[in-house]
Amino acid sequence: MTDRPLGPDEPSHDRALLAPYDTVLLLSFGGPEGPDDVMPFLRAVTAGRGIPDERLADVAEHYHLFGGRSPINDQNRALLAALTDELRRRGSDVDVVWGNRNWSPYVTDVLRDAHARGARRVVTILTSAYSSYSSCRQYREDLAGALMTLDGEGIRLDVDLHVDRVRQYYDHPGFAGPMTDAARDALAALPAEAHVAFVTHSVPETMDAGSGPDGHAYSGQHLALARTIATTIGERDGIEVPWSLVYCSRSGAPHQPWLEPDIGDHIRALAAQGAPGVAVVPIGFVSDHMEVVYDLDTEARAVAAEVGLPFVRAATVGTHPTFVAGLVDLLVERAAQARGEQPQRPVVDGRPPVAVVCPVGCCPNPRVDRPAACGADWPPAVPA
Repeated sequence: MTDRPLGPDEPSHDRALLAPYDTVLLLSFGGPEGPDDVMPFLRAVTAGRGIPDERLADVAEHYHLFGGRSPINDQNRALLAALTDELRRRGSDVDVVWGNRNWSPYVTDVLRDAHARGARRVVTILTSAYSSYSSCRQYREDLAGALMTLDGEGIRLDVDLHVDRVRQYYDHPGFAGPMTDAARDALAALPAEAHVAFVTHSVPETMDAGSGPDGHAYSGQHLALARTIATTIGERDGIEVPWSLVYCSRSGAPHQPWLEPDIGDHIRALAAQGAPGVAVVPIGFVSDHMEVVYDLDTEARAVAAEVGLPFVRAATVGTHPTFVAGLVDLLVERAAQARGEQPQRPVVDGRPPVAVVCPVGCCPNPRVDRPAACGADWPPAVPA
């Protein structure tokens, strides 16, 4: 299956590259495309949590500052095109599709359409590099829900349509390399001995404690990557790199503990300590979506200006060629595993790579018990 005919200078098809997979699914969060979408989108994101519209309206203002349109969908369209181009460059003609959890194109509709076009074995890339309920299992739950809906329509679960995923890739060279270069570029624009604030989305402490098979995988993976980046820059440039892992985008009830420190509080503390500047490096995000353009580029930058601290925000990986090539390498790696082979699984920090089949109980749902695809307990047992 091809999206376009190959030109005369492009390589011939290599159907074996991703065999047994015939389709790649880029699975993301989703976001509003215009002002009228904002509140319905936020209701979809928070469904079942009992959050009143008055609180959602406060968050909606963040989107309205940018015309009511999240940048995430356009960024996913760009990544989809870049992935397709890289696969075609390597000679693969697999179908490449994009679906969301919380907004159109919804993953159920995308998988239904893909099946109608001939998809039978799908391999998924999540637009999140880390392990936790919100950054991994929740996506797997939505995949499971989509597959069970399609099963009810006659597309038999794991018979007519089978879905796998690549591993979480925070430690893959294709992600870590561009993030390291971006952090180094940000530091170069600041005075010597500037501080590096590695930033990710905060989650409840209980969610972090339950992340991964042994707990605290979410914070632990971020710390491992931050340490690797700081060490690499220090070794390249012969300098000490002062750094911290900090968080943004806290939400939820005020009495519930979330991971800290907050980026704004951290900037104020750095200024009080006499730091010469701060390089804000968003290692928790693959593109410049709302948490980056509002929480970092708007709010955190304003705090830095208020306290007089020089501020540079590093780039996200976006469609960096090394990142895109790394994602395709992960697809090739997963396909080899599906064929029963044992491919090389490169990592940058010496820790074991994350498993592609999550163990039972990994990153549990904090609210309800829902089946999740791509795990050791999937597909669900069929009653006799």
